[in-house]
Amino acid sequence: MPTRSPASVKPTAGRVAGAYVKPPAELAVERGVALPALALAAGLPETPLSPVPESLAAADYVRLLDAGAQLAQHPHFGLHVGERVKLGTYSVYGLILLSCRDLGQVFQQTLRYESLAHDLGRSALQVQGSIAEYQWHSHFPQASRHLAESVFAGVRVFGNWLAGSPLPPAAVSFTHSAPTDTSEYRRIFGTDVTFGASLNGARFNAALLALPVPNADVGLYPVLRQHAEQLLQAKLRLQDNASITTLVRASLSRHLAQDRANLASVAQDLNLTQRTLQRKLSATGTSFQQVRDQTRQELALSYLGQRDLSLTDIAFLLGYQDQSAFTHAFKEWTGGTPGGYRDKLGKP
Repeated sequence: MPTRSPASVKPTAGRVAGAYVKPPAELAVERGVALPALALAAGLPETPLSPVPESLAAADYVRLLDAGAQLAQHPHFGLHVGERVKLGTYSVYGLILLSCRDLGQVFQQTLRYESLAHDLGRSALQVQGSIAEYQWHSHFPQASRHLAESVFAGVRVFGNWLAGSPLPPAAVSFTHSAPTDTSEYRRIFGTDVTFGASLNGARFNAALLALPVPNADVGLYPVLRQHAEQLLQAKLRLQDNASITTLVRASLSRHLAQDRANLASVAQDLNLTQRTLQRKLSATGTSFQQVRDQTRQELALSYLGQRDLSLTDIAFLLGYQDQSAFTHAFKEWTGGTPGGYRDKLGKP
């Protein structure tokens, strides 16, 4: 049987639902990390985590996981984030799973609707004879192990909850190398855990796909699925509208250091006239200047976390003529100086 993969396309501007942000934020606080410090370490303003926002950029969430692990000095941060998932963590998508008749249908709906919870990666399911393999393909292949581990621990915990009892251990594989201590992996997944694999996956007996969801309210399934489909289509339309912004940001990132981050160069890069590019950006509620400022700000926050780059280097990489111009722009964005922001990053 061929691999079944998600119907939705890979997002161009991924988001994570606010409910999905709660587990890492709550775990960090439980480990003694203040939310403003967590936000700052993740390159976010200090306020977005209290209260938890309606959604967060997927890239920000990935940084949030790493920041939480570092500040909490917690080597198994991702695993324990996954163990904290609840029904509400997955939003409407979670309610659909609760209305599925069996685990096979749970996987089918996961492939279709998991993007309603997050755009961190996509699931696939391959069934060959008596063996089924769940695969998770990250949209952030350079992310630390905490991302994949949080996903798989969450799948394990939520799967047990849906089944009404612990599921048999699966053969779990991770692409990252083995950490020094693997005891937590054995506790959560069982003894068959492999590291340095070609993909993040879990192999199990295909007969489990027929296992019923004992407390499923199957009568709600058609209504919930219709609602989820409407939400998914609305999200895909938003992603289509945002694609031009994503293309402009990518072009700007390439051209900033060459001092060619201007409307003419980007329009040429995208094979559009300047007027057409401006019109397309206006249709999404933004402008070329706004996108350029946002791109510079995000890159600046990232560069300031790299201690081998001086402020002069960063100003050059962002396309500023000198460091003072960069400092002036940074003050407009954040109210502080680049040096001050970098100093705060160095504090626990």
